[in-house]
Amino acid sequence: MTARDIVPESSGSPAVEVLTFGETMLSVRTAEPLTAGGGARITVAGAESNVAVGLARLGHRAGWAGRLGADEPGRTVLRALRGEGVDLRHATVDETAPTGVMLREGRVGDIARVHYWRSGSAASRQRPEHLAGALAAGARILHLTGITPALGEGPRATVVGAVRHAREHGRTVTLDVNHRERLWSGAEAAPVLRSLLPDVDVLIASEEELSIVAGAPGDGERDRVSELFSGGVGEVVVKLGAEGARVHHRDGSTTGAPARRVTVRDTVGAGDAFCAGYLSGLLDGLAAGARLERAVVCGAFAVACEGDWEGLPHRDELTLLDGAPGRTVR
Repeated sequence: MTARDIVPESSGSPAVEVLTFGETMLSVRTAEPLTAGGGARITVAGAESNVAVGLARLGHRAGWAGRLGADEPGRTVLRALRGEGVDLRHATVDETAPTGVMLREGRVGDIARVHYWRSGSAASRQRPEHLAGALAAGARILHLTGITPALGEGPRATVVGAVRHAREHGRTVTLDVNHRERLWSGAEAAPVLRSLLPDVDVLIASEEELSIVAGAPGDGERDRVSELFSGGVGEVVVKLGAEGARVHHRDGSTTGAPARRVTVRDTVGAGDAFCAGYLSGLLDGLAAGARLERAVVCGAFAVACEGDWEGLPHRDELTLLDGAPGRTVR
């Protein structure tokens, strides 16, 4: 897999460059335990929409085609994403199911707890027919995460159908494993995600998540990556947290990039920011090293600010971290 394998721009290119879907929720954030009272900040959060916002800020046309309830949380989500320039023409509304909600409470020190109210949500009831219009409109890249198929049979069937459609139409498929133990175990996720791999062009995972999609207990990273390549994956990107990231190529070589050093304020959303930066590099035709560099820069912006997506950079801000710490840009 190389940047040249991405479907090129042309006069007949689709309205969006990247299409994604999945659950976006109303997010309630408190600095202290909920039982202590105090104020809360209301925002929105969702892995796929975080990526869409990141891409939009970097100047790309990103579409989110998730499903929301006909309620105030749903309207809040639409308003936030529309304000960030995300294409929502194929987002759908369920008149009989609510928008999901998450609560992130500061518990002690820098430790936070996240609670979800998403069972029976509109997103958990998404079906393949709800995504048909978005797929027909097309996109250069279909971006998926391992969260959506964990939401239920409908979302799982929607993911499978989307991958099949993308492959039949020559689109690029990217998958961020993004495992959520609160939604399903690694044993439950493994057969579902592994079934998608023959049609995945770019797989993104942490070192721990590689064990879900490839290999057996005791296997090292290279063994797992080799199995992924044998199964049809085009490129494997491994997120290393504070150590940066690396890309495994099919010829056995790797390309790495160190993490940017910043003061960490909030790690939630860092992986989504990384994905947005990497996909941006793919769309721009950058070489692997430059793609990784953009990805780790976006990840650094995310962890240096509070919120899932609020601190993500615009394209003209990508060089801000190159200067001395504490400086003021005048």
